[in-house]
Amino acid sequence: MGFERLQDLEVKVLGSYRLRTVLEEADVRQLRVGDVAYLSGAVFTMRDMAHLRALELLRRGEKLPFELKGGVIYHCGPLIKGDVVVSAGPTTSMRMERSEPDLIGFTGLRGIIGKGGMGNGTREALKKHGAVYLEYPGGAGALAARSAKRILGVYWKDLGEPEAVWVIEVADFGPCFVTMDSNGETLRKKGKA
Repeated sequence: MGFERLQDLEVKVLGSYRLRTVLEEADVRQLRVGDVAYLSGAVFTMRDMAHLRALELLRRGEKLPFELKGGVIYHCGPLIKGDVVVSAGPTTSMRMERSEPDLIGFTGLRGIIGKGGMGNGTREALKKHGAVYLEYPGGAGALAARSAKRILGVYWKDLGEPEAVWVIEVADFGPCFVTMDSNGETLRKKGKA
């Protein structure tokens, strides 16, 4: 049930891109479902509790202690040992579906990395605000950690290390597959067609 053969979906890899954060809307709007991206620059890990706290602050008119405009968030609870990222695999993104559209709208973030796809609310927000959803292969946390060059900061550690917002500098983090683009297309929608 959860396994889909890509050749059966008739999705072709359209292009391969190297992206550097902070991302521009015009660049993100060129990405299409099926593209592959490698990211360099700052990536912010954000899971359930970080999403809820961020929205609580933003809805009260307060600013976040970090800047997400043009940024990329990663649905990930990294394993950190000292100042080294040991593992950084993605977590299931659908858990953040209820929060993601508002977070995109409030912050102007341009990219989300996770696994498993997201729902219609996120799809519409990606289209409206010019953002993209990328999937990183599950089970490859140690491989992902190799792209982590250093920890730039950490916020909200009181939520616990997996739920804290870690700002990680990455180099050629990927492959990340565009599965929801800023035109309203999704890999799963194409698969159903």
